[in-house]
Amino acid sequence: MDSLLYRFPTSDVETYLWLPPLIMFLIASATSMGGVTGAFILLPFNMSVLGYTSPGVSATNFVYNIVAIPLGVWRRIREGHLAWSLFAVLAVGTLPGVFLGYWLRVTLLPEPARFKPFVGLVLAYLAVRVLQSVWRDHKDRKEPGGGPPQLPTGRITGGRVSLREITIVVGAKTHRCPTVPVLGLSLIVGVVGGAYGIGGGAIMAPFCIAVMRLPPFVVAGASLLSTWVTSVMGAFFYAFVPLGASGNTSPDWLLGLLFGLGGMFGVYVGARLQNVVPAFVVKVILGVALTFIAARYLVGPMIGLFA
Repeated sequence: MDSLLYRFPTSDVETYLWLPPLIMFLIASATSMGGVTGAFILLPFNMSVLGYTSPGVSATNFVYNIVAIPLGVWRRIREGHLAWSLFAVLAVGTLPGVFLGYWLRVTLLPEPARFKPFVGLVLAYLAVRVLQSVWRDHKDRKEPGGGPPQLPTGRITGGRVSLREITIVVGAKTHRCPTVPVLGLSLIVGVVGGAYGIGGGAIMAPFCIAVMRLPPFVVAGASLLSTWVTSVMGAFFYAFVPLGASGNTSPDWLLGLLFGLGGMFGVYVGARLQNVVPAFVVKVILGVALTFIAARYLVGPMIGLFA
């Protein structure tokens, strides 16, 4: 067994070669049903379990996303579950913030302690909104005629973007949400994603589901593809744009690849499961995951503050 132990030279992490892909396969299988790759859980795993804390850990998260996402996106395109209009707004809003997030991470926040509480508060807020949505769904099903949870139905056949609203056409039904709030939050998410390598799906998917009231299967594909585009740019900045940062900012390409291989198959499995798992269950998964990571970011600094 020890023969499978390997020390990664870039990150100085020593672990079993089978562990990174296994961990991310399990995580991504669950989280990708709601348009989240699981990178927001990978970050604390790398930092707290593997001891990888330099700014390069954020870049390694981006490498994970680059490898893990395409297969799941391809399946959603094939099934007609990718809302191009929503993706366009997410990408346009997120990309400008990525470089600013990178700059904050490597120049002002090479140590994550000061930034964790902010990320924790954002995720905690969204966890509350998602769980509120779960409670509303639960109450609706108890109402006369509420019926069982509805599975994804229909193909996304069109949509458009205007300054006023985003429209997404699914069969005979049209979903609408305002453009400006989605665009504005996407910009903020770009900063957060650029700093910590979470890609943004962990924030944008719950926001679109719980606040904008869009179905999870409508959000998932657009969120994943937007996260992939953000990750490509983020990895490029960390690897090739020097800003005089303290600590190694380059990604650990091999470690990110191993995580990504597990995540790639996990995202694909999540795309398959999305067709049989009710939206209610997807929301519960997202709510629990967001609560976990928010607590991880908030409780540690609070304990240190009062120690």
